[in-house]
Amino acid sequence: MKKAVFVLCLSILVCAACGKKAGETTVMANPFFSEFATPFGVPPFDLIKPEHYMPAFDRGMAEQKKEVEVITSNAEPPTFANTVEALERSGGLLNKVAGVFNNLTSSNTNEALQKIDKELAPKLAQHGDDIAMNAALFARVKAVYDEKGRLTLATEEARLLDETYKDFVRGGAGLPPDKQARLRQVNEELSVLAVQFGENVLKENNVFELVIENEADLAGLPPAVTAGAADAAKERGKPGKWVFTLHKPSLIPFLQYSENRGLREKTFKAYIHRGANGNELDNTALASKEAALRAERAGLLGYKTHADYVLEKNMSKTPQAVYDFLGKLWKPALVRAKAEAADMQELIGKEGRDFKLAPWDWWYYAEKVKKAKYDLDDNALRPYFQLENVRDGAFMVANKLYGITFTERADIPKYHEDVRVFEVKDADGSHLAVLYVDYFPRASKQGGAWMNNVREQSIRDGKDIRPVISNNGNFSKPTAGEPALISYEEALTLFHEFGHALHGILTRCNYESLSGTSVPRDFVELCSQIMENWAADPEVLKMYAKHYKTGEPIPDALLERMQKSRFFNQGFETVEYLAASFLDMDWHTRTEAQELDAVKFDAEAMVRIGLIPEIVSRYLSPYFTHIFSGGYSAGYYSYLWAEVLDSDAFEAFKETSLFDRATAESFRKNILERGGTEDPMVLYKRFRGREPKIEPLLKKRGLD
Repeated sequence: MKKAVFVLCLSILVCAACGKKAGETTVMANPFFSEFATPFGVPPFDLIKPEHYMPAFDRGMAEQKKEVEVITSNAEPPTFANTVEALERSGGLLNKVAGVFNNLTSSNTNEALQKIDKELAPKLAQHGDDIAMNAALFARVKAVYDEKGRLTLATEEARLLDETYKDFVRGGAGLPPDKQARLRQVNEELSVLAVQFGENVLKENNVFELVIENEADLAGLPPAVTAGAADAAKERGKPGKWVFTLHKPSLIPFLQYSENRGLREKTFKAYIHRGANGNELDNTALASKEAALRAERAGLLGYKTHADYVLEKNMSKTPQAVYDFLGKLWKPALVRAKAEAADMQELIGKEGRDFKLAPWDWWYYAEKVKKAKYDLDDNALRPYFQLENVRDGAFMVANKLYGITFTERADIPKYHEDVRVFEVKDADGSHLAVLYVDYFPRASKQGGAWMNNVREQSIRDGKDIRPVISNNGNFSKPTAGEPALISYEEALTLFHEFGHALHGILTRCNYESLSGTSVPRDFVELCSQIMENWAADPEVLKMYAKHYKTGEPIPDALLERMQKSRFFNQGFETVEYLAASFLDMDWHTRTEAQELDAVKFDAEAMVRIGLIPEIVSRYLSPYFTHIFSGGYSAGYYSYLWAEVLDSDAFEAFKETSLFDRATAESFRKNILERGGTEDPMVLYKRFRGREPKIEPLLKKRGLD
């Protein structure tokens, strides 16, 4: 639940003051303490300073505590309006500051924000627990819940009542005092560990650099890749050299094209050993501690495992259902991966080499096999994927489906010079949202790609408060004389995150905690992943994949080769993903709160599933931020679970046409606008007319 009452992102500290002269102080102006005087009320990033956060969290938490006291001291009998809805509407300032702070700590952090984050974490946990374990408040909520069958509630109101009651129970409201006390300790410790884990990974990403001084060591690398490495060297004060990092736009091309096997091994090992180097950034103990504490918390709350606790609210419901699902895909994927490895080993032999294919060779030889089989390589595609064209292609698809438009605004404050800001309007010209796009890597930004809600959508007093959304990526940057030319995989990622943005942009819900992406983990990826289907469709590629110099659309011959190669490397991609999903589930189906050796645990988990040595799990525990600092614990499987949904849903368009407005309107009304206001399977069946089938997924991945 995103509402501040249940999230661990609150704090109390004293408001900052500045001395004018002895004995006299004046409270500093704090932008959070008044309405934002900006277009659409977006955050005034140019005015907000690190010292403003603590006082804003302090006041926001104090205000919410007072709002809760008003609810619990109400002499009137508890009702939906004076208890459940009143609680939902509490914490306005708290949500306001948390939305801004959380966006910056992931997108543009610094030492000051990291320090605040660490100080906030235990206070946030305490505040959330104070509300979740408030006996008087829970008694009122329960009284309303017990009368649910006799109440006349709208669908969304009934959902809010259900979710609120469940969150109290899951938050420990019904536990005896001694167990509540221990639960508080566990929650506080987990909040601190998660912050530290994520910060360590960020620092590990930034620490490593492969510095190349001998030009001969650049053999095989395309000019654009070496130009980017030269720019990185200049930025780091090493002119005349080349620097490669662990950021994906640097790492992946190096592994794909570098002929220097020793340097590929060095770089790959640096990547997979992040958080496990025995230094001050080591995450092995943190991961194990988090898993143990989660197991303990599950036991306190009456669940067999942490996975049981998490999955209760997901579509999958049980750990066994997840394991069954993963197992159904593992066998065909592993067969395909072994065949792919055999093709590469054969090529190694043809080159007159006698080494066994290793994980740091996979990207390099996969590229060679693709070139040999399909006359296709990533370097040939990049000129057709200029970043701005890909972004505009995503906008175009949304316009064709839903009639919405995107207009860049230069008058809206932004938090970094790389950011671009767009106003989103509906087909009738009405305002829908503000969208920030932030696509380039930097030291102050976490890795990967994601969507943030800077402000959630809700309806208050009849007014539709529209959302403020950010899309973030770590894509290939422009180089000297060249625009940002991204890979085809990066283009798919851009469309993916844009799908999350659409989920946030188009939502129309009454309550903030149910709007937009506030849905189960294994349902939320439907709205993102379905956009990848349009990104990869030949008809759509012709619309946005245009040569950055000539403006000519991608030629039919190249499209044909792309289509023929669409199943290429799917064994590898599916296996490395499934391996991480199994690892996540193995950590979180443990019944004992016991700390284990994380590195040994990883190795044993991979032996159990029979992972071949040529492939490493997409994530290993010491840098598995999704599950140890990102909210996907016992939920990493959800990307593939949701791919069943998105593959099946896209079939509905293919059965009519790619941009069929009636199908798009149904998807918008029944999925995108509804948020978490109903059970996700009910929403899906309303759109599709039936439950999803797995066959379209198997077909799409070539595993049928």
